[in-house]
Amino acid sequence: MYRNFFKRLFDFTVAFFALLILSPVFLVVTAGLYFANSGKPFFFQARPGLNEKIFKIIKFKTMNDNKDSNGALLPDADRLTPVGAFVRKTSLDELPQLINVLKGDMSLIGPRPLLPQYLSLYNETQKRRHLVRPGITGWAQVNGRNAISWTKKFELDVWYVDNISFATDIKVFVTTFKKVFKSEGISQEGQITTEYFKGNDDKG
Repeated sequence: MYRNFFKRLFDFTVAFFALLILSPVFLVVTAGLYFANSGKPFFFQARPGLNEKIFKIIKFKTMNDNKDSNGALLPDADRLTPVGAFVRKTSLDELPQLINVLKGDMSLIGPRPLLPQYLSLYNETQKRRHLVRPGITGWAQVNGRNAISWTKKFELDVWYVDNISFATDIKVFVTTFKKVFKSEGISQEGQITTEYFKGNDDKG
């Protein structure tokens, strides 16, 4: 019952009131990134959601579009603006995804929506992460976030799919705030975020 009905009701209700309460923060961050990123405060990107359906995720844009002499984008570390670094450290870059939750593209809690090019790289077990709506935060995020391996991250995603409950979602919800406050697991060692997923040796 929770998985098929109350979870969506919970998502919509919390997202709606969260956007109302956090609207001053939303406006301040938008203004700061507007000036930091030459009038582009938001980042839109295609991501696979429930049943691998593609949607456009909305995030605050934490990196500028500066390029080298050959026209290629500079490394992430060189494009991360001071404002963007603060927004990312505090996880405020995820705030616009509440709009995705209202639209039904995402859930508050679920496997994080990754890049479409990863779809062909998953093994059959890992594909099961798309049997539920992707989340702003999830079981993998409160158990290591970007600081754990892809294999472990996908194991945690699939565990969540098999064990969805209101109690689990509340635990993830509360733990997420603790992780954000401590700025834990935001990136892998030596990197701004995390390395790209390159597939499995075992496709089974």
